[in-house]
Amino acid sequence: MIIITLKVCSLASGSSGNSIYIASNQKQVLVDAGLSGKKISEKLSEINVVGDEIDGILVTHEHQDHIKGVGILSRRFDVPIYATEKTWTAAEEKLGKIKRKNKCIIDKEGIEIGDLRIGCFSTPHDAVDPVGFTFYSNGKKAAIATDIGYMSEEILDNLTGAELVVLESNHDLEMLKAGPYPWHLKKRIMGTEGHLSNDDAAATVVELVKNSVKRILLAHLSKDNNVPELAHLTTKNMVVDAGMKLGKDFELGFAYREEVSQLFQVG
Repeated sequence: MIIITLKVCSLASGSSGNSIYIASNQKQVLVDAGLSGKKISEKLSEINVVGDEIDGILVTHEHQDHIKGVGILSRRFDVPIYATEKTWTAAEEKLGKIKRKNKCIIDKEGIEIGDLRIGCFSTPHDAVDPVGFTFYSNGKKAAIATDIGYMSEEILDNLTGAELVVLESNHDLEMLKAGPYPWHLKKRIMGTEGHLSNDDAAATVVELVKNSVKRILLAHLSKDNNVPELAHLTTKNMVVDAGMKLGKDFELGFAYREEVSQLFQVG
């Protein structure tokens, strides 16, 4: 009998707003809430979850597309917010008034919320202290790494061993170079504190599959500099060149910009 120990669902992914739902057998949390409180609540209802069932909101960094609804949800449903100390300092004014008991610091030691153990690791992005998260319950692991300028050894080490990974595949490099963005923005996106390209994401997928990761969701795809079909093809071609088979060695999916994903189960 398969026992489901973790559930993962992308509510929204991209520059217009990000939020991921994670649940263990006992606890339910959000990673970021970059949409309005109303919109997040509506998306949760699509997977039969209500706001007052959420046990915590984890914040990766202080950019608006990750924190827009965080303060609203905390006040409305009395939900604790977990962020690094530097991120709290950068985001607090934007979040509005938060109850003292709901201001929670997370560091590289991680935290435990009931049966859900959460790890925290640094990511290279143009924020004060950006992080990704790992989730453990009953011996199973899932991980989230988005908004990353390059794939560091620290990130790869933290993703290794997960059964499901949410991984940024932000842009196609040629589309970005030829696209309408001003040069300073293109340079930011391509920089070491910007966003991960399809090629870099695909190379990461190869390493993850070598280390037995079975399901990967490509996330934070650019509206203007990427399309899901291209991200999928780039990854497929690279894993085939590495001697692996999509659908046999691992499954590939997407965290979509507007749509709620399926509720993925980690057993």
